[in-house]
Amino acid sequence: MAAETTFKAGLEDVVSNTSEICFLDGKQGRLLYYGYDIHDLVDGGASFEEVVYLLWHGDLPNQSQLKAFTEELARERALAEPVLDLLKRLPKDANAMAVLRTAVSFLGLYDPDDGDESLEANYRKAARLVAKIPTIVTSFERIRQGLDPVQPDPSLSAAANFFYLLRGTKPSEFEEKAFNTALILHADHELNASTFSARVTAGTLSDMYSAITSAIGTLKGPLHGGANEQVMRMLLEIGEPSKAIAWIDEALAQKKKIMGFGHRVYRTEDPRATHLRELSKKAGELKGETKWFEMSQAIEKHMLEVKGLHANVDFYSASLYYSLGIPTHLYTPIFACSRISGWTAHVLEQYKNNRLIRPRAEYVGPTDRKFVPLSER
Repeated sequence: MAAETTFKAGLEDVVSNTSEICFLDGKQGRLLYYGYDIHDLVDGGASFEEVVYLLWHGDLPNQSQLKAFTEELARERALAEPVLDLLKRLPKDANAMAVLRTAVSFLGLYDPDDGDESLEANYRKAARLVAKIPTIVTSFERIRQGLDPVQPDPSLSAAANFFYLLRGTKPSEFEEKAFNTALILHADHELNASTFSARVTAGTLSDMYSAITSAIGTLKGPLHGGANEQVMRMLLEIGEPSKAIAWIDEALAQKKKIMGFGHRVYRTEDPRATHLRELSKKAGELKGETKWFEMSQAIEKHMLEVKGLHANVDFYSASLYYSLGIPTHLYTPIFACSRISGWTAHVLEQYKNNRLIRPRAEYVGPTDRKFVPLSER
């Protein structure tokens, strides 16, 4: 017996709620945060901190507001000793996203506002999460390498601080700018799978940390956050630009999915890929190793010709991060370092106008079966 509702696999194009935060125009290839075009934010020189403020408050900050907000985030970057102890006791070969999921859940136990579900307390929790998640990611990476974690530098931006926490040295001007752009581009993307899971959890009036833990667990999946890591593994396997087309054709002939192409919403170029393509090119040039960009460009052109698929945000972020010297297993955690801004924005929005999210399923199983006693089966 079919349900009265219309079923769509994967909830494709199903509208579940209203939101003021993010707008995607799949036909025109536009991405807006509270009405601001992503291209204007990047080209205008916005900082990631400005974008976080925008996602939470609906307006860009003025100078005094940005100064106070940046200082708040800087104060919250350091991890409590119990959290650092946890990171040191986890398996060194553990999946980085599994570590992040565990650490964020553990972090909630030490939040000063634990148990306070007021809007003001949840803004403070959101600030701590945005500030501390990059510290968790970089601290565990250093512990994995047998190094001591680095204490955050309050004078550095979010983008620069990531490199400082990872390497112990300040990044170049280009590295900071490129990473700041990547953080902005990944900050929010409407009701993607992880954001939806965060809102579902928040919709039960569970706490902020539970909602973000749900989101991290969702992002961990290779069909969502892990795609750029798989893109880089593909490029490393191909090895040289001259081998790229033949490799792709062979993979397509075997019905393999080429990661980094196509999108559920966009029917033209992903606007985030526009910026990441240019950054990947420049990063390769500065490093003196352009083959990863050349290979990516050849694959992008070929995939558009033979499959009609455009590159998405994951495709060029892979070669960009690789050229910046970032280990591939950190690509998805970096996604979380950015998307925490959007997750928290959506959780805050959900709390403000909450209704329990409870969709239906179209039943396709048998009906009217008769029970047979165990002795007669």
